[in-house]
Amino acid sequence: MKHIDINYLIGKRVWIGLFAIALCIIAWALEISGNVYICPYCRVQRTVIGILGGVLLLPFAYHWIVKYISLVIGIFGIVVACNQHFMGWKKISSGKFQFNDNIFIDPFLLSGFALTAIVGMICLILQLPNKNK
Repeated sequence: MKHIDINYLIGKRVWIGLFAIALCIIAWALEISGNVYICPYCRVQRTVIGILGGVLLLPFAYHWIVKYISLVIGIFGIVVACNQHFMGWKKISSGKFQFNDNIFIDPFLLSGFALTAIVGMICLILQLPNKNK
């Protein structure tokens, strides 16, 4: 189970960061091209994912100030993702929930994915070892 070991993930942080940035760029391109609807929640979440991906590429990402800034940005993204995801749970509770016709752009699923990705990247950034010790 080495793929879920934190040291393995720290070793793959550049690839994780590049994947997050690519995901951010693709999502923005889909919106700008008009292939998906404009969603302020989604904009925040994809931007935060891209920023945290960029942080993972920094050679000094282990520094406490970078971790602090990542936490501030990440928690903002988490709050937005939680709000959007909770709106889906409200619809489920009231019996009005239905998935989007195109399941790949369903806001309930995408906000859940964004929440998972943002929390995971924050945890990874916080675990980066200080190379000056």
